[in-house]
Amino acid sequence: MQQTLKKEIIFNGIGLHSGKPVTMRVSPASENTGILLTRSDVDDSLNTIEAKWNHVVPSELCTLLAWQGANGEKITISTIEHILSALRGANIDNAHITLDGPEVPIMDGSAIEFFTEIEKTGVQTQSAPTKYIRVLKEVRYEEGDKYAVLKPSTIPTFRFDLDFDAPAIGEQTFEAALVNGYYKHDIASARTFCTLDTVDAMRERGLALGGSLENAVVVDGEKVMNPEGFRFENECARHKTLDAIGDLYLAGAPILGAFHGYKAGHAMHTALLRELFADESNYEVVNGAIDDLPAIKTFHQEPTQRQHVSASA
Repeated sequence: MQQTLKKEIIFNGIGLHSGKPVTMRVSPASENTGILLTRSDVDDSLNTIEAKWNHVVPSELCTLLAWQGANGEKITISTIEHILSALRGANIDNAHITLDGPEVPIMDGSAIEFFTEIEKTGVQTQSAPTKYIRVLKEVRYEEGDKYAVLKPSTIPTFRFDLDFDAPAIGEQTFEAALVNGYYKHDIASARTFCTLDTVDAMRERGLALGGSLENAVVVDGEKVMNPEGFRFENECARHKTLDAIGDLYLAGAPILGAFHGYKAGHAMHTALLRELFADESNYEVVNGAIDDLPAIKTFHQEPTQRQHVSASA
């Protein structure tokens, strides 16, 4: 059955790219609502939008929703991928996110704080059956040697392959199914990352103004700049998986299928959803209950051993 939060959760932080303080409230929502986002600081009767792929516009280094308000002005909310990922990982079908600024707070650069608070607050089971989007045949989006693919699968699985020039990152692979707590223990705490030589260029373009070693992993050649090093040996591939889970939740419902990304990013994830929904023979919408799909359960597995990697690795 569908699920929402038992009560409102409040997060305070800064935007990764804007560098501005922001308060985000994540509240319960009625069944069949989906995920809604509201800009409370925008005085407009149309300051609310549904988190759907068709509202995404091109943006650098994050997923950005944009729409036209009643006054004709453009309204945006950026960097939504981590909170959407946490909601998907926690099996929250319906929620209302309210922000007093244009960007979701970055927290520690992962989704673990969002997920932990959702788990602590608890979920409320609703009366309507959960809707799932079942992938019926392979759907692929490519750009050069990069690609993002969805294939049929009875279990929602995610695989990401990364190939980075920086030796500290290099080639990484991560694969997991959203089953038995793997999201919480193996995905949620993986942080966003970048190379040191791109920081100045990003800031010149008005990006990463709130970035620091407190909310991102920064590598310089073979060195990890963060004193604690990586949380996992393949943390970067895990974070890209985290991003993909959030971006694909813009389908408007959980996807039953197998995702594989190779050197893909936010824009390619959205493009993949456009390909999926471009042909009705690619998918079907099915109703189900979490109890009928044991692969979707989340909150009962003991933590796996986390790998800590030296900062000089």
